[in-house]
This record gives sequence, structure tokens and C-alpha cells, in this order.
Amino acid sequence: MSAGTLTPSTREHRLGPVAQIPVGEGRTFDVDGEQVAVFRLRSGRLHALSAVCPHRGGPIADGQLDEQVVLCPLHLNAFELATGCSTTGAEPLRRYAVRLDGDELVVTP
Repeated sequence: MSAGTLTPSTREHRLGPVAQIPVGEGRTFDVDGEQVAVFRLRSGRLHALSAVCPHRGGPIADGQLDEQVVLCPLHLNAFELATGCSTTGAEPLRRYAVRLDGDELVVTP
């Protein structure tokens, strides 16, 4: 788990190089006291969601994912990467804006 650096004027958090997240996986970061899962898809797209499943606190970044959803590794609740909405009836996850600045990940709450 890594801590993000806050840029005061924009509330952007710089998380470090994108290479720290293997393609097709997610990693958890601390962003302003919140746990955020950042996913690097095989297509190159990035998504960021709350890192804790609302059902039983499962680690979302450790879940299986494809281009559209991530599955909580504990009870297989599915969440849309683009929206955080559950496809299995669980409460939604919070979605965060994420982008690259060069090769550095930047998340905005």
C-alpha cells in the first residue's frame, strides 16, 4: 500500500509510476485517508474505486477483473469499473478520477 502526495491547489494525489501496477491488475493506495484501488487494464485504461467491498470489507484491488468489472475476492460481488455500481446487488463503490501525467498516476477524489 502506498501513500499519495497531495497537490494542495487541485487536491490531486500523485501515486507514483504506473509501472508499479502490473497490466491486468489493481493496487491499493492511501489517498487522503481513504483506501483507493487503482486498476490498470490490458487495454491501457485506468480506473479507481473504493478499495474496500461494502459487504464484508474484501480487498477490491485483489479481485479478478476484466475490461468492465472487478469481483470482490471474498464473496464475488461484482462492481462496474467505470461507475462503481454493483451488478450483484451490493452497495456501490465510490469512483475516483484517475489519469496519467507522463508515466505518473494521478487520482482526484
